[in-house]
Amino acid sequence: MQDPYRVLNVSRRAGPAAIKAAYRELAKRLHPDRNPGDPGAEQRFKQVTRAYELLRDPAKRAQFDRGMIDADGKPQFGGFGFGRGAATRPGAQAGARPGAPGMGGDGLFEKIFGGAFGWGAPGGGPSVDDRRGDAPESARARGLDRRHRVEVDFLLAARGGRQRLELGDRVLEIDIPPGTEDGRVLRLKAQGAKGSPGGPPGDALVTITVRPHRHFSLHGKDVHLELPISLPEAIQGAKITVPTIDGPVRISVPPGSNSGRSLRLKGRGVAAPGALRGDQYVRLVVVLPERPDAELAEYLRRWAEKHPYDPRADLEDL
Repeated sequence: MQDPYRVLNVSRRAGPAAIKAAYRELAKRLHPDRNPGDPGAEQRFKQVTRAYELLRDPAKRAQFDRGMIDADGKPQFGGFGFGRGAATRPGAQAGARPGAPGMGGDGLFEKIFGGAFGWGAPGGGPSVDDRRGDAPESARARGLDRRHRVEVDFLLAARGGRQRLELGDRVLEIDIPPGTEDGRVLRLKAQGAKGSPGGPPGDALVTITVRPHRHFSLHGKDVHLELPISLPEAIQGAKITVPTIDGPVRISVPPGSNSGRSLRLKGRGVAAPGALRGDQYVRLVVVLPERPDAELAEYLRRWAEKHPYDPRADLEDL
């Protein structure tokens, strides 16, 4: 990686606040969600993130400034010492071990690193040359989370099921839990951007958009439906067929049912995992014939003269 100060375009004397501000500005501009299909922007975003991860840590930043680690967080060795900050010391010899005779006998590197590399440790710990070339933990950055959207049918969201989702160059079948509401976010582990070498991938965050249904609506675990009924059905009562998310069922409309009356169908709602199934509520709506019927109108006129009543009596106090 390039010099992290150059990557973030900040001075070497920049404080934490200035470094953070520079990172946020660059990250916002280069984020893959704002640059879909641009591998250059994605690579630049990763560089900016790694640079910030190094400079935000005071200890790592100090080690980098002294030349003890490089921009990727790896230890620096420069023949007689470490990286940029190492100077040739009197008596130093090529291949000499830090803290050994020829270094002044004062164990300078042992004091700096506290035996972290195993030099001079009792029993002889592994030297750096004995270690694998794996990137240090600080360099094994986790991949970025990627955000996606998927539109699902109302009945699929209510009942639960499988839905195809395109993730760039691949297609997944994802599980939609029963009772999924509009705006819910599902997390798909390890389906995001790849991490740096040795780092774990990020996750995919999938926002669900539920297509509205013509008749059903979902409120928590309960399904609601407006059911049109005729005037004779409302007055006399009837047995009629009602749609549910699982298919049609037969119900009884009580005689004298007004518009707005709600009938409860127990257990016909959403079967959310680990919870009791919700109900379906059927709201009755009395619907008159599209064309006025002269015979019905005359009958109701005579009936109203003999049976006067005020359906708005409860509104008189308002």
